[in-house]
Amino acid sequence: ADVKACIGCHGAKLEKNTMVKDKIIINLKKDEIVKALNGYKDGSYGGAMKGVMKGFASKLSDEEIKAIAEEFGK
Repeated sequence: ADVKACIGCHGAKLEKNTMVKDKIIINLKKDEIVKALNGYKDGSYGGAMKGVMKGFASKLSDEEIKAIAEEFGK
């Protein structure tokens, strides 16, 4: 999955905590990643970085979200 836009905050392997101490992506279950990204897309999920993440997540297709979850989720 293409995660170039994610690397700046989340690390090359999506292993870093973000500025607001969110959960580390590589520690999440696949379904948690899908739920979070879809929630950012529709505005039903997120905290302090909700607005920033909506901008990134809204560009992802359902297939891209599933691919990210498969590659990085547990």
